[in-house]
Amino acid sequence: YSGGMKRRLDIAMTLVGSPRIIFLDEPTTGLDPRARHNMWGIIRELVTDGVTVFLTTQYLDEADELADRIAVLNDGKIAAEGSADELKRLIPGGHIRLRFTDPDAYQNAASAMSGSSRDDEALTLQIPSDGSQRDLRSILDRLDSAGIEADELTVHTPDLDDVFFALTTTNVPAQPNQSKETVR
Repeated sequence: YSGGMKRRLDIAMTLVGSPRIIFLDEPTTGLDPRARHNMWGIIRELVTDGVTVFLTTQYLDEADELADRIAVLNDGKIAAEGSADELKRLIPGGHIRLRFTDPDAYQNAASAMSGSSRDDEALTLQIPSDGSQRDLRSILDRLDSAGIEADELTVHTPDLDDVFFALTTTNVPAQPNQSKETVR
């Protein structure tokens, strides 16, 4: 059988006695993307049917997608626990990145956006932000009031990888893997 079929058989055997609680240890390891998403659907159905699922995974996007509560372990101890959104709020680093092709527009934006970090070579500004609609609107209003238009706007928000690195790394700078949405 394929890896996906073996995983489905494992779950089927687990459900024979109609358990109210099941433990799934890395159920999607080695699965192709389609089989992985199918497994996610099976897990969601179990939860919808009232089964409590304890899931261990190293795929943090999977935890973000499936879990109501997440515990991040570090050296066998819980480093943090909460919903995905609660954990993401623990980590600073959210920002809005503005890129310009016109050096004059870049300079004007740098003047208008106090508190931003500049990259003069790339003509980009990085403005601290929680990524909320309100924060984005405020930044866009400031740009609009100054008559400035960016060529690219990217919203960066911390993801669970960032949370994991921040909570489990000591004296080694984390390499952020930030989720982003780009508007051009």
